[in-house]
Amino acid sequence: MVHAQTSSRGRIDLTPAPVLDRPHVVILGAGFGGLACAQALGGRAARVTIVDRHNYHLFVPLLYQVATAALSPADIAEPIRKVLRRHENVDVVMGEVSGIDIAGRRVLVGPDGYIPYDRLVLATGAVYNYFGNERWASVAPGLKTVADARRIRASVLRGLERAELTKDPGEQRAHMTSVIVGGGATGVEMAGAIAELTRCSLHRDFRNIDPTTARTILVEAGERILTPFPEELARYAHRRLEKMGVSVRTQSPVEDISPGTVTVAGEVIPACTIVWAAGIRASPAASWLGIEPDRLGRVPVDAGLAVKGCPGVFAIGDTAAAADEEGRPLPGLAQVAKQQGTHLGRALAAELERGTALPPFRFRNRGNAAVVGRSAALFDFGRHRLKGWFAWVLWALVHVYLLVGFEKRLLVSFQWFWQWLTYQSGVRIISDEENRETEAAERPVSGTARNGSASQ
Repeated sequence: MVHAQTSSRGRIDLTPAPVLDRPHVVILGAGFGGLACAQALGGRAARVTIVDRHNYHLFVPLLYQVATAALSPADIAEPIRKVLRRHENVDVVMGEVSGIDIAGRRVLVGPDGYIPYDRLVLATGAVYNYFGNERWASVAPGLKTVADARRIRASVLRGLERAELTKDPGEQRAHMTSVIVGGGATGVEMAGAIAELTRCSLHRDFRNIDPTTARTILVEAGERILTPFPEELARYAHRRLEKMGVSVRTQSPVEDISPGTVTVAGEVIPACTIVWAAGIRASPAASWLGIEPDRLGRVPVDAGLAVKGCPGVFAIGDTAAAADEEGRPLPGLAQVAKQQGTHLGRALAAELERGTALPPFRFRNRGNAAVVGRSAALFDFGRHRLKGWFAWVLWALVHVYLLVGFEKRLLVSFQWFWQWLTYQSGVRIISDEENRETEAAERPVSGTARNGSASQ
């Protein structure tokens, strides 16, 4: 990785040809925060360049549905250029950020490019935190990218296909076992969705196995799942998951993960699919700036979202260690990133146009939600709480509304309605690429050899 002060000598200026001679705002990351910031700066007195390693904006809260065959990646992704095309002062660069030259006020992109900036917004998000056990990442993917979701989906479906080919009960049980590590919202949603996939969508598709007997195990090291939620809602989610056939194991720390097995509280569990949902850490933005991050790798910011000690640099979303008015850390939620992006975009526009001082950011909590399964969700609005069918309908409405583009909203709404009506998930194809990826990460999940074409 390029150090924060790396010289840009010999590099190529990647800045798109300026339409207007105005201050240049560079935004790193086209997630919820970065995209909201760019949209708020659209049509204002600034040149804006948004940089992302992908050419699309991904609706990460619904990524678990891609991983469980309910939606396809195209349903929850929208090209960045399409989203921002009406703003003539906003340009898009697809590239990988390799560092930041603070002294030269340049973003280093790839091996030989750079983009100069007058204001820099860091919205590079977060990755999963394996707490020093990075080797687990190769066999227990998190859920942050389309590639992660496709790999998990392929692993679940391949497990069932392999179980269909073997006559050994132990082999079948191992191939039909999924372990989700982490009892937060992502873990709960993944566990419920995998259980529904095997018990509802696939129960009539096989001849030699019964998919309804597939095991889904949710493990959590703490005393209960959904720690950020009130205990009443966490208990409801726990009961609902168990009713769906999910084995919920609290106070069960993961001790080791290897291809095909998870060791939980001294018990070795053979499993075909292992999903990591136990915690996140920020992107390497702090190291690009050469500053000390907090314990989660986030960049310290002041009330106006400015990075302390780095003039003209701001951080939002999962990249920023921001606090509310009472000094409590803001959670890593999409609504926080989106509100910060909109606030900062408007504040920067006012500063550049009129010299207005940047106002402090105030987070307005719209409620925290998690879906447990079919017709079951929970909402925490602070003083008010909601669970069950009405919460599920509200969750669906909110997520459809937050999707980018009318076409996506209509498409996802129709697919959800059809799946609710028929109990069927339609995206159950394993591509050749996914097949190779899961093959490379797997080994026999028990000590005996597989039968037929399922052997390694």
